[in-house]
Amino acid sequence: MSQAATPDVAPSSADADTAALAKGGRQNFAGFLLRLAARLPFLFIAGRLYGAESLGRFASALIIVELAAQLASLGEKRGLAQRLSQSEDAHPANPVWEVMLLAFILSVAAAALLWLIPAPLFPSGRYHPLELLIVLAIPAFALTEIVLAAQAYRFDVATTVRARAVVEPWTISIMAGVFWLIPQTREAGLGLAYLVSIYAGLAAALIPFLRDYGLPRGPTLSPRALGRTLARAAPLAAADAIEWGTRRLDIFLLGLFASPGVVGIYFVAQQVASLPQKLKTSFEPILGPVIARNLKNGDLGAIAGHVGQVGFWIIAMQAGIALALGIPGEAVMGLMGPNFVGGTGALAFLLLAEVAAATAVVSEAVLIYVARVRNLMVSIATIAIQGAITVILILAFRDAGYPETYQAAGAAIALAVALGFASLVKAGMLARRLGRRVNPLRISLLWATVPAVALGIAATRLPEWLELSVGMPAILAIYSWVIWKYGFGAEDRALFRLAPAARR
Repeated sequence: MSQAATPDVAPSSADADTAALAKGGRQNFAGFLLRLAARLPFLFIAGRLYGAESLGRFASALIIVELAAQLASLGEKRGLAQRLSQSEDAHPANPVWEVMLLAFILSVAAAALLWLIPAPLFPSGRYHPLELLIVLAIPAFALTEIVLAAQAYRFDVATTVRARAVVEPWTISIMAGVFWLIPQTREAGLGLAYLVSIYAGLAAALIPFLRDYGLPRGPTLSPRALGRTLARAAPLAAADAIEWGTRRLDIFLLGLFASPGVVGIYFVAQQVASLPQKLKTSFEPILGPVIARNLKNGDLGAIAGHVGQVGFWIIAMQAGIALALGIPGEAVMGLMGPNFVGGTGALAFLLLAEVAAATAVVSEAVLIYVARVRNLMVSIATIAIQGAITVILILAFRDAGYPETYQAAGAAIALAVALGFASLVKAGMLARRLGRRVNPLRISLLWATVPAVALGIAATRLPEWLELSVGMPAILAIYSWVIWKYGFGAEDRALFRLAPAARR
């Protein structure tokens, strides 16, 4: 396995891009730590107070709400950078507000449809009337995606960290506890807490957006212009929805074959495993503008170098976090209650899936510009493979008489296999398109994993509270030391190097 390629660009341009990516990476890593600190209290409250069955109902509704919002946002989380870089409009606010208007129209229509036909949200047909209010989160979610993408185009990752890693998770954690204390809202507390958190995140994103972009200027948008925007964004929106769907199809299929309690247990495992996922998805907005500018200049060597380097950063951070969360997995899941320990196997495979997906994510950051249709075809194949394997494993475990939690593990295995397939295929597509090898893997990842696993196995013999308070940080510490000492080069260390102004 090779080191990441060196960008084939003028030093000043390469250094500027690397500095921008490293700055975004530092902020995103800080955001991960903040998100971890806020997400665990929510899972603890949801598991201990609401229980697995309520979590299962909430998860089933959540996947439909977020799918509708993803479709309504038109893929602009990643596509807006190219739109802004190519726009000839004198006022950059205009193309952003154009997309926001269209997303608002589509999201309101989706919310109204689900309000009238709630069956997709609650397949069991049982729900509290207040739980239906969760559909009101669709417009806010879609608009937040676009606003944060606009800020990221200006390398403002701090707004994303603030909205997604501080405001949203802490709001949902606090409000879940508040709504449980109110008898009238107790049954619908999780959905209501989510609704409040999404609007709080939108408010946190809009304040800097309005300061930087302002209101639209010029002529009123015409239906024809909106139609052209919709047609141009459709392929990317579909690819985004499919990529997002690979992270929710497992819950949907489990809901068809397993009880709500098992869905709730799997949802908790997924929420824990998705913490390292945020490290890679939050790199997308900052990587997009760099790629868009290098494509405009025809600098394919720089793109290959940045993709390889960012890919290594993501995999290195994700692997360490996955080891720290996965080895003491029983203790982590047990925090939410003894009933959740059965989801430990699912947690392990979900964490593996996040590492496997990293190469696909960074490759797709380029493919959405240079091979949209082919990228979409691979995404469709990925979700088809995942769906088929998920159903096969769920039915096999059920027919063999294994506990229902094995079905949850089967869904996680299917996700890991499908995302590994996507990474191999999309990395190959990108290498052919750029004419350069793109390989984010390095042998130092193996060197760091071995001592971390050995230390983790020893930590599992400790009492549970020591396993979490001492063993988990120790696993992450030994892994990080080996990666820093033997895996990171000078450019990699820029990820954790403060800017001169910051040091002063």
